[in-house]
Amino acid sequence: MTIQTLQVLKKALLLPPIERAELIEKVFNSFDYHGRDNFDALWAKEAEDRINAFEKGRLKAVSVKKVFGRIEKLK
Repeated sequence: MTIQTLQVLKKALLLPPIERAELIEKVFNSFDYHGRDNFDALWAKEAEDRINAFEKGRLKAVSVKKVFGRIEKLK
């Protein structure tokens, strides 16, 4: 990585988890790639499947506080 890229990374890692996730999404979406519509459709189906599993009691919820607490420990 270049010095500039490392500086950007260092600053990005200081962001709160939600802002880091938003940044990741923006950078990822900046790539123009074939099959994107298919990828988006597959991800939408996965999200719907997870919602259905939760509603049927096959999937348990974890509080956002607990999830981001785990993420912070990984830093």
